[in-house]
Amino acid sequence: MRIQSRGRGEEGRTRLTVVPENVDDLWHLSYVLEPGDDVEGDTSRRIQRDDDQMRDTGGEREHIHVTLEVEDVEFARFANRLRVSGVIVGCSREDQLGHHHTLNVEEHDELTIAKHFKPDQMERIEEAEAAAENPEVAIATVEEGEAHVHTVAQYGTEEYASLTRPTGKGEYARPRSELFAELGEALSHLDADAVILAGPGFTKQDALDHLQENFPDIAAKTTTVDTSGVGDRGVHEVLKRGALEDVQTETRIAREAELIDELTEEMATGAKATYGPEAVAEAAEFGAVETLLVLDDRLREERQGRGEWDVDADEVITSVERQGGDVVVFSGEFEPGQRLKNLGGIAALLRYRLE
Repeated sequence: MRIQSRGRGEEGRTRLTVVPENVDDLWHLSYVLEPGDDVEGDTSRRIQRDDDQMRDTGGEREHIHVTLEVEDVEFARFANRLRVSGVIVGCSREDQLGHHHTLNVEEHDELTIAKHFKPDQMERIEEAEAAAENPEVAIATVEEGEAHVHTVAQYGTEEYASLTRPTGKGEYARPRSELFAELGEALSHLDADAVILAGPGFTKQDALDHLQENFPDIAAKTTTVDTSGVGDRGVHEVLKRGALEDVQTETRIAREAELIDELTEEMATGAKATYGPEAVAEAAEFGAVETLLVLDDRLREERQGRGEWDVDADEVITSVERQGGDVVVFSGEFEPGQRLKNLGGIAALLRYRLE
């Protein structure tokens, strides 16, 4: 996510202009936008002709700039777009005010949001922005005598290091271990959440063996992919095969799975854990919540007044954050989120056991 500008709008609202740089950013926005927010962007709309002398063609599409008062938000996963529907409250054509319209937001579309951001919503935006600067995934491609490291940002890939060490026979040949050591050092400096190690033949496996022996922390988060080339060509093959999306998804799931497993273990021993809206709200009131686990789908329903909880979700979140606790919003699309759903959509790891 790229944040273009921040400011203040009417009624003390925060006015934020953002550019979603990948599908993940669109997904994040679907959980930030709510009914009553104002969203502004460029779009096209079918405009009816007012000329009685011309045959009605159903209207012609024109490019216009609109501000919508949001009524509904839908993340169209398979179309890779975010649909924001509502009433036009501002427009470059005054005759369109008051009409309903849908903004189809895609990657790299600029969007201005005016709303009272809740702390976790702004945190979600800022985490998406940070992800563009701090690579979650590094792609290392290696073959005999040559290795490359690319970082994966939300706008694409960028070469971080290019290493060459002639190996094999000859006057200038060097041990392969030197190349693998430099590769390990480069990956250590990047400190990515996950590494994809790719390349042709068996060299990548030899490189992985070296990492396992000398850089075990890097090796533990490395997966291998067969490609016919290295460098930009190898990276293109990795992206084409969908390996990047698989690793990014696995990284997100792994973090959520670790938390839900810890919660399950604590619940089994009757120790420092609780679940369900009322029990979690009580724990938050006592300042006992160390980590709050809440399901994104359920949180959105509660905020929109369509939920079933007898407690205010935002009050619970605010209470936890005020007392130094962490808040982790789970995705309902993955297995850890489904496990949390079975516990009522909200749970907590506690600082101490509540009687």
